Amino acid sequence: MASSYSAKEEDGQRAGAPGPAGNANSGKKPDNTAFKQQRLPAWQPILTAGTVLPAFFIIGLIFIPIGIGLFVTSNNIKEFEIDYTGTDSWSPCYNCAQNYSWNSSTPCRCTLPFTLEQPFESNVFMYYGLSNFYQNHRRYVKSRDDSQLNGDLSSLKYPSKECEPYRLNENKPIAPCGAIANSMFNDTLELYYIDPNGTQTLIPLMKKGIAWWTDKHVKFRNPGGSNANLTAVFQVSTKPVNWRNPVYELDSDPENNGFINEDFIVWMRTAALPTFRKLYRIIQKKNNMTPTLPRGNYTLEVVYNYPVNSFEGRKRMILSTISWMGGKNPFLGIAYITVGSVCFFLGVVLLFIHHKYGNRNNSSDIPN
Repeated sequence: MASSYSAKEEDGQRAGAPGPAGNANSGKKPDNTAFKQQRLPAWQPILTAGTVLPAFFIIGLIFIPIGIGLFVTSNNIKEFEIDYTGTDSWSPCYNCAQNYSWNSSTPCRCTLPFTLEQPFESNVFMYYGLSNFYQNHRRYVKSRDDSQLNGDLSSLKYPSKECEPYRLNENKPIAPCGAIANSMFNDTLELYYIDPNGTQTLIPLMKKGIAWWTDKHVKFRNPGGSNANLTAVFQVSTKPVNWRNPVYELDSDPENNGFINEDFIVWMRTAALPTFRKLYRIIQKKNNMTPTLPRGNYTLEVVYNYPVNSFEGRKRMILSTISWMGGKNPFLGIAYITVGSVCFFLGVVLLFIHHKYGNRNNSSDIPN
């Protein structure tokens, strides 16, 4: 005898109700809703020549002019670089590079003459650059105690274990601890201008304002507050192994001493690549009538404190102006031009293909 189900029984089974046969698996079916049964409205873009081709041309026409503007702006930035590593025998810093090490008791001095062919009109930023120095190494980046650098007294006495092996020295805590602080760049650079009469003039270098505001006023703090006696506060600790002076003797200015020393803060912001530069000083423009650095002869006086031969590194001094987009870097302009050119070229190719072969796909031979 044949059996049949009514419409209500069929809807009940779809909704998860057991059928007449008592099917146990029917109770596991999802509810009969638009979401669970995947009956919600959907939208899927259909790529046609009328939508794809204009997109390629619009991207090309927008990106290419932007890239040209960025590239021209970057090329207008004046930059001068001089290497003072001293690896070559003719270099004035050769003797310093060969004889100096971290444990040297006295610094070595060398003088490098150079000539600026073009004047630097606006504010000039003076950088020091290092090569083959991997500040992005995982253990190196972690080797610091941010609580200690933020002025926490307990971290000053008991630094984090992340600072090992630069956590303790002779059973006294190191401040600042860690490998980053221990390897701080400590060369001294001075710039002199030689006028046509042969007179040397020291160029004033501003050391304030080289660190990020958030680093200077938020991330880094001296223990005990701004009015604390740093000499007394830091007596419970000792200086890093490779430092010549303790942290409370980094500068005579109390607003630029200790953990809030801007040279120290700049160094503690680690670089992402092994070849990098960090801001050292700022040469401010005095007036609009004369250039900040006129063309002519100069000398760079270096107090050679930072050895780099052990890791085959190189040191350099960079003078640079800036623009609205920052320092000299043609990569962004080249990237925009490349992407825009590729999109425009693909648009032309696809337009040619569509014009030549597109109509064949739309036509069909239907026999009568």
